[in-house]
Amino acid sequence: MSTIGITSPAFAGSAFARPARSTRLRLTLRGRRVLATLAAIPAVVAISLAMVSGGTALASRDAGTAPESFSTVTVSFGDTLWSIAETVAPQADPRDVIDAIVRLNALEGVSLEAGQSLAIPAEYDSSR
Repeated sequence: MSTIGITSPAFAGSAFARPARSTRLRLTLRGRRVLATLAAIPAVVAISLAMVSGGTALASRDAGTAPESFSTVTVSFGDTLWSIAETVAPQADPRDVIDAIVRLNALEGVSLEAGQSLAIPAEYDSSR
């Protein structure tokens, strides 16, 4: 029978052999871009879901209020919210009436223009 012997490489002890080095991980520009893209995917998905689910916002400032019945009043020259409130609801506090008119009409300020139509809540309408 023949025998097989295991020996070390021929140049293991010679000057040509290199010691084993541990390799370092180096990221190339392409690798950095891939990692940045993978890290950004959850943020993009979260923002997209927020945009899609936020598209059903209410048009009014009050959340969850039922639609009110109202009548309309046309603003004359020199009218103010205070004078309109005193006219349509003389028995009520004008500040409460003004607040209800501002909320119902979604007014940004207190300035009115002649000819403008204002909705008056049914609870303050004196003609009913």
